[in-house]
Amino acid sequence: MRFVLTSAIGVGALALAACGSEQSGTITTEDGETIEYSADSESSGETTMRITGPDGEEVVSRTGAGVELSLPDGISMYPGAKIVSNTVVSGGSEGSGSMIMFESSDSPEDITKYYRKQAESAGITIQIDASMNDAQMIAGEKKSDNSSFMVTATREDGDVTTAQMMVTTKPRG
Repeated sequence: MRFVLTSAIGVGALALAACGSEQSGTITTEDGETIEYSADSESSGETTMRITGPDGEEVVSRTGAGVELSLPDGISMYPGAKIVSNTVVSGGSEGSGSMIMFESSDSPEDITKYYRKQAESAGITIQIDASMNDAQMIAGEKKSDNSSFMVTATREDGDVTTAQMMVTTKPRG
């Protein structure tokens, strides 16, 4: 159900944000489960989507540049960054998470260096450090709270670096 919920949240939030309407309905998964959803797009540009699974479990997704950040202790936004979009997913047995897309005039190397230092200070063990053309990525986890962390940064045309930070926390089970 996690894949269906994640996919439905992402696709639904993007589609509804674009059309600015309130919608609800049901989705039937490949294995026959029925999932109910409702979403609305506010005048502020924020889209909220609620998905209820067959067991009554509800997952809430909020997307928009002005959505309040939900970051782990010790992790903060990159100085001077412009938040393009922020999605916060909460509720449900699968855990919670945030995905923040932002822009900066600094290089991808500067951005990943900043987040590597913060992540390591916060107890996150960096397990992936990759460089591909004009892109940088770091990713890791913190076993003590079952969380994961990833930052990618890519230099776009000229002076803008586009970056994405994802943080997830899964319940212990």
